[in-house]
This record gives sequence, structure tokens and C-alpha cells, in this order.
Amino acid sequence: MKLVKSLLLGSAAGLAAVAGANAADLPAKKAAPVEYVRVCSTYGAGFFYIPGTETCLRVSGRVRADYVYGQPFDRSFDSNGFRTRGRIQLDARTSTAYGLLRSVVRFEITRNSGTPLTGTGSITQSPNVAEAFIQFGGLTAGRVTSFFDNGDLPTGHMGTLRFSDAPDVGLLAYTFTFGNGFSATLSLEDGLERRNGAVATAFSYAGQRAPDVVGNIKYTGTWGTAQLSAAGHQIRSDNLFTANGFSDFPDTEYGFAVTGQVGVNLPMLAPGDAAWIAATYAHGALGYITGGASNSFGVGTLTAPTIDAFFNPATGNTSLSTGWSVAGGLRHYWTPQIRQNVFGSYASFNYSAAANQAGIPDFNEWRVGTNVFWQPVSGFDIGVEVLYARLDPRGRVLLPVGSNESSWEGRLRVQRDF
Repeated sequence: MKLVKSLLLGSAAGLAAVAGANAADLPAKKAAPVEYVRVCSTYGAGFFYIPGTETCLRVSGRVRADYVYGQPFDRSFDSNGFRTRGRIQLDARTSTAYGLLRSVVRFEITRNSGTPLTGTGSITQSPNVAEAFIQFGGLTAGRVTSFFDNGDLPTGHMGTLRFSDAPDVGLLAYTFTFGNGFSATLSLEDGLERRNGAVATAFSYAGQRAPDVVGNIKYTGTWGTAQLSAAGHQIRSDNLFTANGFSDFPDTEYGFAVTGQVGVNLPMLAPGDAAWIAATYAHGALGYITGGASNSFGVGTLTAPTIDAFFNPATGNTSLSTGWSVAGGLRHYWTPQIRQNVFGSYASFNYSAAANQAGIPDFNEWRVGTNVFWQPVSGFDIGVEVLYARLDPRGRVLLPVGSNESSWEGRLRVQRDF
């Protein structure tokens, strides 16, 4: 019996040894290499390498909820409005032998309801490609912040002042960097984004034949930032007039705008404190004051037109409008988590005598306000803002009975940036 057991155990051991030897001779299948996401520290926090490439990507975004109170002047007026905005941004950067190659896409969807955001009893929703641009060395192409404006100003209002507050436009630009904080940019920008157009038959734009030409000189240093900019704007009228039996269009005119914008850091008051001021003059290019395409300003129950030019059908002449504005503010941190902004703007618009006779008045508009933000954790803000605005038509203007030329507005904002 012992002999049989020994033979069986020996046979099993031999078979196991042979099987193991044959298995060792078979080709082994290697595990696929794992692509780990690597942190990219070259361009700051939040960037990582796209697997298999040398391109660094940052994914960021924003969720904003605004609750707005506007002083009602009639039973039909909404006294409150709601705004919700979602933003997703992708920023991809690659270092090349020619310099930095960067591409950015920013998508936004905004839903507004109620006065003063949309008008009485209305709801709007707008998906929007807010920014989409490529930078290669000094070249910038796509839709991005206009080079007319200094996007580094430490403004803190909720988009409620009257001045060109760094709007996004389509453009093709080149920036020359001189070192020591100095740079200069020449930019061809979409003039349709800056048209202040028709009011009844006052003036009607024809098709665009040339983009706006924008140039700036900018300095950014430890003390703050300063920029001087100028822009040229084409004005082609589509108003047909008849004189001496012949019909024709007015000659093409060209308007312009200039601005100086300065931001100053004030760490001697408190860390993060800063002040800013922006002054702009425009002739035939009021969109560089209003911040974009617009036809009017409204305060209370009054509305005043903002037009780049006025067409006189009696003479066939086009007269360019003029305007100027000053805006500024101060940001102060009471604590590292609580900050306050105090700000204001003043704008003045002047039209030709023919425009005044046609019922388009010169006017001034000024705004002053303040807000307070609490940031309990990084990237999360809760803020309230109050704003007073007044519109003053000038000259012999008969105001409607019971009209209101001033108004109060309040806002509550809850915002998360990530």
C-alpha cells in the first residue's frame, strides 16, 4: 500500500513539474501601460498635462445667482428680477520654439427674468460663446477682451457702471512686449460690437466695410497698471436723400475714441486694497463709452438715445455725436474675508443742433453705489450692492408729467468660482 501511495505521489509531482515547465514556455501577455495624469506647474495652479501630450490644460468655471430689486414706477413694472449664469472655461497651453501657444474657450449660459434685467414680464435665456481665442507669441485671434480697455483694472462693481468695462469682441491683434512691464498692441476689432445706432430715422448704419482699428500702450508693475488707448470707427450711413433731382447716400465718416485707465494697489491701507479710474472721450464712436452696441440709456421712466451720428434729411449731412465719461472706485478689505467697493460713473452726451431740433436731447447720466462681499472660503462670494442713478436731459426738454429721472437698485449675489 505504501508503495502504491509513493508511486501516485511521484506521478503527480512529475506531472506538475512538466505542466509548469510548459506554461513557462508560453508567451506572456504584458499589462497595458497606465497613463497617469501629471500636474503641470509651469503656468500656475490647476493645470495638468493632457495624457500623451506636452499640452497643459486647466478646467475652470463659475456659477452665479443674482437677485435684483429695481424701484417700480408703475403697476406694470416688475420690482424684482432673477439672473442665473453658468460658465465653463478651458485653457490649453503649450510651450513651443516660437513662444507660448495658448487657446481658450469660455461658454456661458445666462437666464434673466424681470425688470431691470430684461424688461417688464419677460424671460430671456442666452447660450453664449463669451470667449474663444488663440494666442501664439504676440498674436491674438478670436473673441476676447477688447484691447481698448485695461482688463487688469481692480473694478468690483456688479456690472452696473456706465463705461467700457472690458467687453469681449472679435479681433485680430499683435502685442509687442518691450520688457519692464511695458507693451503695445495693434488690434483690428469688430466695429459691429461698438455701434450705437438708429433711433427712428435719426441714423441708420450701412454695411461694415472696415473694422475698428485699436491701439494701446500699457504698463503693469508692482504698484498697479496704466493704459492709454485709441480707436478709429467707420460710420457709413444707409440713409438715402434726394437733392436737385438726384438721390445719393452721405459720405462715409470716421469717428474715434481715446481713453486713459489706471489702477493703483494700496497695500498701505490693507492687503488687497486698490483704486482705479477710467476717463474716455468719443466722437462718433459712443460704443467706446457705453461698452458696446446700444441705442439708449434708461433711468426711472426716462430714456435718452445714444447714437453715433445724426442724419439730416434736409441737407443730406451726417453730424457726429460726442460724449465723455469718467468712472472710478476704491476697494477695501475690512478683514481678509470681507471687502467693500465704493464706485461711481458720470457720462455726458452731446448731439448736433439738428438732432436737438429733431427731439434728440443732450443729457448727462451719473451713478454711484457700494457693495460688500463676504468670502467665507476661497472662490465663494456672497455680496450685496446698492446703486443710485440719475439721468438729466439738458436744454429745452419737456418731461412727461409724473416722470422719474432717478432710481434706486439693489442686488444680492451668490457666486462660486472653481
